[in-house]
Amino acid sequence: MGLTWLITGGCGFIGRNLVKNLLDDKGQRIRIIDNLSVGTKQDLYRVCSPTDIEFIQGDILDPDFMVKSAKGIDVMVHLAANTGVAPSVADPRHDCMTNVIGTLNCLEAARFNQVKRFVFASSGAPVGECEPPIIETIPPRPVSPYGASKLAGEGYCSAFFRSFGIETISLRFGNVYGEFSGHKDSVVAKFIKCLMEDNPLEIYGDGSQTRDFIYIGDLIQAVRSAASVPGVGGEIFQIASSRETSVKEVADIIMDEFKKEQSISDIKVQYSEKRTGDVQRNFSDTSKAEKMLKWWPETELRTGIQKTIQWFLQ
Repeated sequence: MGLTWLITGGCGFIGRNLVKNLLDDKGQRIRIIDNLSVGTKQDLYRVCSPTDIEFIQGDILDPDFMVKSAKGIDVMVHLAANTGVAPSVADPRHDCMTNVIGTLNCLEAARFNQVKRFVFASSGAPVGECEPPIIETIPPRPVSPYGASKLAGEGYCSAFFRSFGIETISLRFGNVYGEFSGHKDSVVAKFIKCLMEDNPLEIYGDGSQTRDFIYIGDLIQAVRSAASVPGVGGEIFQIASSRETSVKEVADIIMDEFKKEQSISDIKVQYSEKRTGDVQRNFSDTSKAEKMLKWWPETELRTGIQKTIQWFLQ
Protein backbone atom coordinates (compact mmCIF):
# COMPACT_ATOMS: atom_id res chain seq x y z
CA MET A 1 0.00 0.00 0.00
CA GLY A 2 1.30 3.46 -0.87
CA LEU A 3 2.75 5.68 1.86
CA THR A 4 3.37 9.41 2.14
CA TRP A 5 7.09 10.01 2.68
CA LEU A 6 8.92 13.08 3.94
CA ILE A 7 12.64 13.05 3.06
CA THR A 8 14.85 15.70 4.63
CA GLY A 9 17.92 16.47 2.54
CA GLY A 10 16.18 14.90 -0.42
CA CYS A 11 18.33 16.73 -2.99
CA GLY A 12 21.47 15.03 -1.70
CA PHE A 13 23.21 11.85 -2.80
CA ILE A 14 21.23 9.36 -0.71
CA GLY A 15 18.01 11.33 -1.00
CA ARG A 16 17.96 11.28 -4.80
CA ASN A 17 18.67 7.57 -4.89
CA LEU A 18 15.81 6.99 -2.44
CA VAL A 19 13.44 9.14 -4.52
CA LYS A 20 14.35 7.22 -7.68
CA ASN A 21 13.74 3.91 -5.91
CA LEU A 22 10.41 5.01 -4.45
CA LEU A 23 9.14 6.23 -7.81
CA ASP A 24 9.73 2.75 -9.21
CA ASP A 25 7.17 1.55 -6.63
CA LYS A 26 3.81 2.88 -7.75
CA GLY A 27 1.53 4.53 -5.21
CA GLN A 28 4.23 6.19 -3.08
CA ARG A 29 3.77 9.91 -2.39
CA ILE A 30 6.95 11.88 -1.78
CA ARG A 31 7.55 15.24 -0.11
CA ILE A 32 11.11 16.58 -0.04
CA ILE A 33 12.57 19.38 2.04
CA ASP A 34 16.06 20.74 1.47
CA ASN A 35 17.81 24.03 2.14
CA LEU A 36 19.84 23.59 -1.09
CA SER A 37 23.14 24.15 0.74
CA VAL A 38 24.67 21.18 -1.11
CA GLY A 39 22.27 19.66 -3.64
CA THR A 40 20.10 21.60 -6.08
CA LYS A 41 16.62 21.27 -7.52
CA GLN A 42 18.27 20.58 -10.87
CA ASP A 43 20.06 17.61 -9.28
CA LEU A 44 16.75 16.35 -7.96
CA TYR A 45 14.94 16.75 -11.28
CA ARG A 46 17.51 14.54 -12.97
CA VAL A 47 15.88 11.58 -11.20
CA CYS A 48 12.24 12.75 -11.23
CA SER A 49 9.97 15.36 -12.74
CA PRO A 50 8.54 18.24 -10.66
CA THR A 51 5.11 16.61 -10.90
CA ASP A 52 6.37 13.33 -9.41
CA ILE A 53 7.14 14.80 -6.00
CA GLU A 54 6.38 17.77 -3.73
CA PHE A 55 9.46 19.91 -3.11
CA ILE A 56 9.62 22.49 -0.29
CA GLN A 57 12.71 24.63 0.25
CA GLY A 58 13.47 25.16 3.92
CA ASP A 59 15.75 24.38 6.83
CA ILE A 60 15.49 21.73 9.55
CA LEU A 61 16.70 24.38 12.01
CA ASP A 62 13.32 26.12 11.66
CA PRO A 63 10.99 24.22 14.05
CA ASP A 64 7.76 25.83 12.78
CA PHE A 65 8.68 25.02 9.19
CA MET A 66 9.32 21.40 10.14
CA VAL A 67 5.97 21.02 11.92
CA LYS A 68 4.12 22.39 8.88
CA SER A 69 6.12 20.20 6.49
CA ALA A 70 5.33 16.97 8.35
CA LYS A 71 1.53 17.19 8.07
CA GLY A 72 -0.05 14.05 6.63
CA ILE A 73 3.23 12.08 6.62
CA ASP A 74 3.44 8.32 7.27
CA VAL A 75 7.24 7.89 7.18
CA MET A 76 9.94 10.50 7.76
CA VAL A 77 13.46 9.70 6.52
CA HIS A 78 15.89 12.16 8.08
CA LEU A 79 18.95 12.49 5.85
CA ALA A 80 19.72 16.21 6.17
CA ALA A 81 22.95 16.68 8.12
CA ASN A 82 26.35 18.25 8.40
CA THR A 83 28.31 15.26 7.13
CA GLY A 84 31.88 14.17 7.63
CA VAL A 85 34.60 14.29 10.27
CA ALA A 86 36.67 17.15 8.84
CA PRO A 87 33.84 19.75 8.70
CA SER A 88 32.87 18.89 12.28
CA VAL A 89 36.44 19.40 13.50
CA ALA A 90 36.62 22.73 11.64
CA ASP A 91 33.32 23.98 13.10
CA PRO A 92 31.95 21.86 15.98
CA ARG A 93 29.19 24.33 16.84
CA HIS A 94 27.71 24.31 13.34
CA ASP A 95 27.90 20.51 13.34
CA CYS A 96 26.05 20.39 16.66
CA MET A 97 23.33 22.83 15.62
CA THR A 98 22.60 21.00 12.36
CA ASN A 99 22.87 17.42 13.58
CA VAL A 100 21.51 17.73 17.12
CA ILE A 101 19.02 20.62 17.12
CA GLY A 102 18.02 19.86 13.52
CA THR A 103 17.28 16.24 14.40
CA LEU A 104 15.33 17.30 17.50
CA ASN A 105 13.22 19.62 15.33
CA CYS A 106 12.46 16.75 12.95
CA LEU A 107 11.46 14.46 15.81
CA GLU A 108 9.24 17.15 17.31
CA ALA A 109 7.59 17.63 13.92
CA ALA A 110 6.97 13.88 13.78
CA ARG A 111 5.49 13.95 17.30
CA PHE A 112 3.14 16.86 16.64
CA ASN A 113 1.91 15.25 13.41
CA GLN A 114 1.70 11.68 14.74
CA VAL A 115 4.12 10.33 12.13
CA LYS A 116 4.23 6.57 12.53
CA ARG A 117 7.82 5.78 11.49
CA PHE A 118 11.03 7.85 11.68
CA VAL A 119 14.23 6.61 10.00
CA PHE A 120 17.39 8.41 11.13
CA ALA A 121 20.60 8.38 9.05
CA SER A 122 23.38 7.83 11.56
CA SER A 123 26.94 6.64 11.11
CA GLY A 124 29.63 4.40 12.52
CA ALA A 125 31.23 7.56 13.95
CA PRO A 126 29.39 7.46 17.33
CA VAL A 127 31.28 4.28 18.28
CA GLY A 128 34.68 5.87 17.72
CA GLU A 129 37.94 3.95 18.09
CA CYS A 130 37.32 0.31 18.95
CA GLU A 131 38.33 -3.18 17.92
CA PRO A 132 36.11 -4.03 14.92
CA PRO A 133 33.79 -5.42 13.79
CA ILE A 134 31.41 -2.81 15.17
CA ILE A 135 28.20 -4.15 16.67
CA GLU A 136 25.29 -2.21 18.11
CA THR A 137 26.07 -3.12 21.74
CA ILE A 138 29.59 -1.60 21.82
CA PRO A 139 29.64 1.41 24.21
CA PRO A 140 30.02 4.54 22.07
CA ARG A 141 33.09 6.76 22.54
CA PRO A 142 33.09 9.29 19.67
CA VAL A 143 36.44 10.54 18.41
CA SER A 144 35.08 13.47 16.37
CA PRO A 145 32.41 16.12 16.96
CA TYR A 146 30.53 14.52 14.04
CA GLY A 147 30.42 11.23 15.94
CA ALA A 148 29.20 13.05 19.05
CA SER A 149 26.41 14.81 17.17
CA LYS A 150 25.22 11.60 15.51
CA LEU A 151 25.29 9.85 18.89
CA ALA A 152 23.06 12.61 20.27
CA GLY A 153 20.66 12.03 17.37
CA GLU A 154 20.51 8.33 18.19
CA GLY A 155 19.83 9.21 21.82
CA TYR A 156 16.92 11.49 20.92
CA CYS A 157 15.49 8.82 18.63
CA SER A 158 15.57 6.34 21.50
CA ALA A 159 13.94 8.85 23.85
CA PHE A 160 11.16 9.75 21.41
CA PHE A 161 10.36 6.07 20.93
CA ARG A 162 10.20 5.37 24.64
CA SER A 163 8.53 8.64 25.69
CA PHE A 164 6.17 9.26 22.78
CA GLY A 165 5.83 5.95 20.93
CA ILE A 166 7.27 7.16 17.61
CA GLU A 167 8.79 4.14 15.85
CA THR A 168 12.31 5.52 15.41
CA ILE A 169 15.02 3.47 13.71
CA SER A 170 18.65 4.61 13.62
CA LEU A 171 20.72 3.27 10.72
CA ARG A 172 24.48 3.51 11.12
CA PHE A 173 25.59 3.82 7.52
CA GLY A 174 29.03 2.64 6.43
CA ASN A 175 30.97 4.58 3.80
CA VAL A 176 28.34 4.96 1.10
CA TYR A 177 29.31 5.28 -2.56
CA GLY A 178 27.52 5.03 -5.91
CA GLU A 179 25.56 6.95 -8.52
CA PHE A 180 24.61 10.62 -7.92
CA SER A 181 27.57 11.15 -5.55
CA GLY A 182 29.02 14.06 -7.55
CA HIS A 183 28.83 16.47 -4.58
CA LYS A 184 30.31 14.03 -2.06
CA ASP A 185 33.81 14.38 -0.66
CA SER A 186 34.05 10.81 0.63
CA VAL A 187 36.82 8.50 -0.53
CA VAL A 188 35.33 6.81 -3.62
CA ALA A 189 33.76 9.95 -5.12
CA LYS A 190 36.81 12.06 -4.29
CA PHE A 191 39.24 9.61 -5.92
CA ILE A 192 37.15 9.30 -9.08
CA LYS A 193 36.85 13.09 -9.42
CA CYS A 194 40.62 13.44 -8.97
CA LEU A 195 41.24 10.96 -11.80
CA MET A 196 38.76 12.68 -14.09
CA GLU A 197 40.53 16.01 -13.50
CA ASP A 198 43.98 14.40 -13.95
CA ASN A 199 44.95 15.19 -10.36
CA PRO A 200 46.92 12.87 -8.07
CA LEU A 201 45.01 10.75 -5.57
CA GLU A 202 45.53 12.15 -2.07
CA ILE A 203 45.60 9.54 0.70
CA TYR A 204 45.66 10.66 4.32
CA GLY A 205 48.17 8.72 6.39
CA ASP A 206 49.66 5.60 4.82
CA GLY A 207 46.37 4.24 3.42
CA SER A 208 46.24 1.33 5.85
CA GLN A 209 43.18 2.74 7.64
CA THR A 210 40.13 0.60 6.93
CA ARG A 211 36.50 1.38 6.25
CA ASP A 212 33.34 -0.52 5.37
CA PHE A 213 32.19 0.56 1.89
CA ILE A 214 28.54 0.00 1.01
CA TYR A 215 26.98 0.50 -2.42
CA ILE A 216 24.07 2.94 -2.54
CA GLY A 217 21.62 0.43 -4.02
CA ASP A 218 22.11 -1.87 -1.02
CA LEU A 219 21.76 1.00 1.43
CA ILE A 220 18.47 2.16 -0.11
CA GLN A 221 17.02 -1.31 0.41
CA ALA A 222 18.00 -1.04 4.09
CA VAL A 223 16.13 2.28 4.36
CA ARG A 224 13.05 0.74 2.74
CA SER A 225 13.19 -2.19 5.17
CA ALA A 226 13.58 0.13 8.17
CA ALA A 227 10.53 2.05 7.00
CA SER A 228 8.30 -1.02 6.75
CA VAL A 229 9.41 -3.97 8.91
CA PRO A 230 7.22 -4.18 12.05
CA GLY A 231 8.52 -4.40 15.60
CA VAL A 232 11.83 -2.55 15.21
CA GLY A 233 10.99 0.78 16.88
CA GLY A 234 13.78 2.20 19.02
CA GLU A 235 16.46 -0.01 17.44
CA ILE A 236 19.90 0.82 16.03
CA PHE A 237 21.30 -1.11 13.06
CA GLN A 238 24.72 -1.27 11.44
CA ILE A 239 24.18 -0.90 7.68
CA ALA A 240 27.35 -1.76 5.83
CA SER A 241 28.99 -4.55 3.85
CA SER A 242 30.53 -6.44 6.81
CA ARG A 243 33.85 -6.31 4.96
CA GLU A 244 37.01 -4.48 6.06
CA THR A 245 38.79 -2.69 3.21
CA SER A 246 41.78 -0.35 3.44
CA VAL A 247 41.73 3.04 1.75
CA LYS A 248 44.74 1.95 -0.31
CA GLU A 249 42.87 -1.15 -1.52
CA VAL A 250 39.97 1.04 -2.63
CA ALA A 251 42.36 3.39 -4.41
CA ASP A 252 43.94 0.44 -6.23
CA ILE A 253 40.53 -0.87 -7.39
CA ILE A 254 39.46 2.59 -8.58
CA MET A 255 42.72 3.13 -10.46
CA ASP A 256 42.48 -0.32 -12.03
CA GLU A 257 38.89 0.15 -13.20
CA PHE A 258 39.48 3.73 -14.33
CA LYS A 259 42.39 2.60 -16.49
CA LYS A 260 40.09 0.07 -18.18
CA GLU A 261 37.47 2.72 -18.89
CA GLN A 262 39.81 5.51 -20.01
CA SER A 263 42.86 3.63 -21.35
CA ILE A 264 45.32 5.60 -19.23
CA SER A 265 48.38 4.35 -17.38
CA ASP A 266 50.10 7.21 -15.53
CA ILE A 267 48.27 7.88 -12.25
CA LYS A 268 50.00 9.64 -9.37
CA VAL A 269 49.32 9.04 -5.66
CA GLN A 270 50.39 11.38 -2.89
CA TYR A 271 50.30 10.76 0.85
CA SER A 272 49.38 13.47 3.37
CA GLU A 273 49.25 13.74 7.15
CA LYS A 274 46.61 11.68 8.93
CA ARG A 275 43.47 13.75 9.64
CA THR A 276 42.40 14.65 13.17
CA GLY A 277 39.36 12.63 14.27
CA ASP A 278 39.85 9.73 11.83
CA VAL A 279 39.72 6.22 13.30
CA GLN A 280 42.22 3.62 12.12
CA ARG A 281 39.96 0.59 11.68
CA ASN A 282 36.25 0.53 10.95
CA PHE A 283 33.94 -2.19 9.68
CA SER A 284 30.62 -3.55 10.86
CA ASP A 285 28.83 -6.73 11.76
CA THR A 286 25.40 -6.50 10.10
CA SER A 287 23.92 -9.69 11.56
CA LYS A 288 21.33 -7.75 13.58
CA ALA A 289 20.00 -6.10 10.42
CA GLU A 290 19.94 -9.47 8.69
CA LYS A 291 17.93 -10.98 11.52
CA MET A 292 15.48 -8.15 12.28
CA LEU A 293 15.24 -6.19 9.01
CA LYS A 294 15.70 -9.21 6.72
CA TRP A 295 18.33 -7.14 4.93
CA TRP A 296 21.85 -7.92 3.73
CA PRO A 297 24.25 -6.29 1.23
CA GLU A 298 24.42 -7.86 -2.22
CA THR A 299 26.83 -5.74 -4.27
CA GLU A 300 30.52 -6.68 -4.37
CA LEU A 301 32.90 -3.71 -3.98
CA ARG A 302 34.52 -3.90 -7.43
CA THR A 303 31.11 -4.19 -9.11
CA GLY A 304 29.82 -1.15 -7.23
CA ILE A 305 32.91 0.86 -8.08
CA GLN A 306 32.54 -0.06 -11.77
CA LYS A 307 28.95 1.26 -11.72
CA THR A 308 30.03 4.43 -9.93
CA ILE A 309 32.85 5.18 -12.37
CA GLN A 310 30.52 4.63 -15.32
CA TRP A 311 28.00 7.08 -13.81
CA PHE A 312 30.68 9.75 -13.31
CA LEU A 313 31.99 9.33 -16.86
CA GLN A 314 28.50 9.56 -18.33
